[in-house]
Amino acid sequence: MKFEQTLKKLSEIVDGLESGTISLDKAIKQYQEGMLLAKQCVELLDKAEKKIQICAKDKSGKIKIKPFKLNNDAGED
Repeated sequence: MKFEQTLKKLSEIVDGLESGTISLDKAIKQYQEGMLLAKQCVELLDKAEKKIQICAKDKSGKIKIKPFKLNNDAGED
């Protein structure tokens, strides 16, 4: 499952738990599923961070951290 899908499902679970309209048994099952989804989100974010770090390494293998810049002018980099 992709990050966005996982986060959406987690959000739906949170909304259901916060509504207070589900039974205790269902709330416990939803909570357990939510915890697994939260763990999956963290793992997906960790993988994404590692991919970004790999892309940001220079020729010597050192990671160069550059601030993110928004290009307001089409001609600027």
